[in-house]
Amino acid sequence: MTVTETGFTIDVPDGHRIEAFHWAGEKPVRGVVQIVHGMAEHSRRYRHVAEALAQAGYLVYASEHRGHGQSALDNGTLGDFGAKGFNALVDDMATVSRHLRECHPSVPLVMLAHSMGSFAAQIYLLDHAALVDAVALSGTTALELLDPRRSGWTLETANAAIAEPFTVVDWLSRDPTVPAAYMADPLCGFALTDASLFSIFDHGLRTSDMTQFDKVSKDLPLYLFTGDQDSVNGYLAWFDPLVARLRRAGFRDLSTHVYGGARHEVLNETNRDEVISNLIAWVNRVTT
Repeated sequence: MTVTETGFTIDVPDGHRIEAFHWAGEKPVRGVVQIVHGMAEHSRRYRHVAEALAQAGYLVYASEHRGHGQSALDNGTLGDFGAKGFNALVDDMATVSRHLRECHPSVPLVMLAHSMGSFAAQIYLLDHAALVDAVALSGTTALELLDPRRSGWTLETANAAIAEPFTVVDWLSRDPTVPAAYMADPLCGFALTDASLFSIFDHGLRTSDMTQFDKVSKDLPLYLFTGDQDSVNGYLAWFDPLVARLRRAGFRDLSTHVYGGARHEVLNETNRDEVISNLIAWVNRVTT
């Protein structure tokens, strides 16, 4: 089946222009999936996921965060979220969601967010959950526990549990082609400004406050999936508390999947076909 990829932009009132991509297959449309990428990477790294979803009957969209993507490289703002910090990324995600609702009003909208994107999605849930019909979080963690000012976690120490790493980003995946491609990609691997980095955790602190979830529908399906060798979740030490928190908050349709041996980018792991198949099965269920 042919899957087409197109690029487009969405204008934001503050003058920012969101760079975005769209994938469509040939099957009748079952729903829309909004992909939210992680830190120091970009949307087209999810092309294989988008194509699999498109082949399953979904329209797939992804957008570049502020400080990310080709436009940020071109204008010299890689790694800089701007004056509003991390909240600007969350607002942009809601802008994209509203755009997708306007374009496709009669089908379900599912958000798939990875790593830093999943951190933004946790905040998004508190303010914009009504825009989506389900949310999947990949490589996620409890933000107050990951906060490097508290945990000591850094990109430089992320390989600590890997006996003989070949690259500084082997923590991403056991598949050696993944860190190699990441390091060769000019849109990957850059540092965030200190202000942008710390804004993730300052703005994300809300997600540790149980009362913040009071207005979120507890019928919203959630799916959290990760690897047990992911340093970003402290090898589950910061993942399990997040799951427990969401259960205590009262979410009635909360699914989890922990992949043994998998590192941070489970969608790019050696068992990626299994991971993507399980994701599609969940998306099928929550959009039926």
